[in-house]
Amino acid sequence: MIQVTRKDGNEANENIVRRFNRKVVQSGVLAIVKAGQRFEKPISKTERRKKAIIRRARKGDRTGRARMGR
Repeated sequence: MIQVTRKDGNEANENIVRRFNRKVVQSGVLAIVKAGQRFEKPISKTERRKKAIIRRARKGDRTGRARMGR
């Protein structure tokens, strides 16, 4: 359970909500919940690993192009 407490007595509610949202995103809870909302066919571990390798390679390529300005 993610908890956020007030830093000082007069912290604005918007700041508290912003800190809470940031902690939720960083913890990965939201991604897990969203992934469980749709059915995923069971695939073998090797297929999942291959897809992850391809995904990482594409992501690296995208960030490399962004650094070059493309």
